[in-house]
Amino acid sequence: MSNEHQHEEEQLGKVTDWPLLSRLLVYLRPYTGRVVLGIGLLVVHSAARATGPVLYKLAVDLYMLPNPEAMAKLEWLTSRLSPEPVAGLNQIALIYLTLVLIGFASAYGQAYVMLMTGQYVIYDLRRKIFNHLQQLEIAFFDRNPVGRLVTRVTNDIDQLNEMFTAGVHAIFGDILTLVGIAAWLLYLDWKLALLMFIVIPLIALVSFVFRSFARKYHRRTRVALAKINTFLNEHLGGMSVVQLFNREQQAARQFADINQENRLAWRDAIYAHSLFFPAIESLTSLAIAFIIAYGGGRVLQAELSLGDLTAFLFWSRQFFEPIRDLADKYGILQTALASSERIFKLLDTPVRITSLEAPQALPPKAGRIEFRNVWFAYKGADWVLEDVSFTIEPSEMAAIVGHTGAGKTTITNLLMRFYDIQKGQILLDDVDIRELNLQELRSRFAMVLQDPFLFSGTLASNVRLGTEGIHDDQVQQAMETVNLGGYLNSLPGGINHEVRERGATLSVGQKQLLSFARSLAHDPEILMLDEATSSVDTQTEHMIQEALERLITGRTSIVIAHRLSTIQRADRILVFHKGRLREQGTHQELLGQRGLYYKLYQLQYRDQEVGAVADDD
Repeated sequence: MSNEHQHEEEQLGKVTDWPLLSRLLVYLRPYTGRVVLGIGLLVVHSAARATGPVLYKLAVDLYMLPNPEAMAKLEWLTSRLSPEPVAGLNQIALIYLTLVLIGFASAYGQAYVMLMTGQYVIYDLRRKIFNHLQQLEIAFFDRNPVGRLVTRVTNDIDQLNEMFTAGVHAIFGDILTLVGIAAWLLYLDWKLALLMFIVIPLIALVSFVFRSFARKYHRRTRVALAKINTFLNEHLGGMSVVQLFNREQQAARQFADINQENRLAWRDAIYAHSLFFPAIESLTSLAIAFIIAYGGGRVLQAELSLGDLTAFLFWSRQFFEPIRDLADKYGILQTALASSERIFKLLDTPVRITSLEAPQALPPKAGRIEFRNVWFAYKGADWVLEDVSFTIEPSEMAAIVGHTGAGKTTITNLLMRFYDIQKGQILLDDVDIRELNLQELRSRFAMVLQDPFLFSGTLASNVRLGTEGIHDDQVQQAMETVNLGGYLNSLPGGINHEVRERGATLSVGQKQLLSFARSLAHDPEILMLDEATSSVDTQTEHMIQEALERLITGRTSIVIAHRLSTIQRADRILVFHKGRLREQGTHQELLGQRGLYYKLYQLQYRDQEVGAVADDD
């Protein structure tokens, strides 16, 4: 992996919180009704919490140490209570119990509603990311490691999950609680309330300093985690190579370095949090000390009732508890925003290869292919194909040969618009493929690779690949046609036999034949084979050749092969060298020209003779 791509995640711009948060909140729009219900329940819960200390004041100033002057502001409430102390205290206790039950019910309701809403949002967002990934061109996946993309869809989404399910609604509830308590404090005694509020600017300053560090640290942790996922994906997938070349110790050292980077990133993040929360706790304790000192003095001077001081002390705990909770949720929010930067960077990646709004319709299946003065480079002006022109007629078998790097596989990638050309035209049945519907274009092709990709599932699901209309009997017939009938008969589950990840339980030949069955079941107009027989034994190659004969009948086919003996019956052989089409014709015509193809043939024929002599010895 290049250094540029390895550290791409560290080059995120300075994005402010609000634009990111506003983009995230857009995903709540389809669930507005649920959000409104959750907010309503939050209001009820916050009101129930904020009202509790008022009852403490009533109990003290109305019944325990009667203070008529202190109750003047609450006369609208005291007039509804019994004048008898015991009866009045029982009423207050009953009201308090009712508030507790209301608070419990509203808290349960809003938590359930908001948590479920958060899960819906995460479901939508994860689905959107996966759908977007499927639309991106292959060049994007050439630049981005799989481990990094997996981190987006899993770990980064999980951080947003925590924000939506345990962050947003909690922050809103904390703010409502703060507003409600502040209103009560100012209503009962504004002087004491302002004294308690004096530490709020200090809390804001500490939070601002923490904010500047938190985003940076959380970015580092996400970058480090993406590197770990990338490393694990590569080395677990290539474990056989690691063990074959005794790279275990070297891989362990590399992983230790990456893991150390992750540990240090988390250490710094934890260090910031470990300073921040005690600082907030100390400031809240300072405010309580101010209340005790100033409020207690006023009680002794009969300027403040004991009930007011009691209510203020309870309110101070309730008031600063949401502030501490907000600080905690702020950490969650910063982590989520750091993750959202990468998620939106991915979602903002433009889909460059798309269908036109009004694509042309393909004529009935024919299969004529034409390259007309095609130039293509994967990067810049480093041309892989230069001014390439050729035509393959319907039902023809065309072979593409040439040295490694000559541009053979690029031809097939361009035909299916995995990449777009820079100059020239590629036509399918006389229509430029860029003017066709992308899905319709690719539905005309089937491709068999040297290393076929199989998914976890069953043999049938790997042949069908989710295509509707391919029934079990068609799957069975396709597999028997490509000489997999004997293998199927040996399996108790038949076509429903389980296939593990990447077809780990199948041989190379079986995977190759299964790929042929997949192509046959989809009945493509054009068949492309890229070194389909280069990594199998002679017996399996013979079986594949028989399957190939059945598969190419009546279809336009393009075969990429190093073994020239497998393509001698091709209707047209295209010889590429250094990105240019040097020769074309039948096997005999090209041999007669005694050009590049002749040299390739002679080289392989001499190698075969040497191999035969060695076998005789």
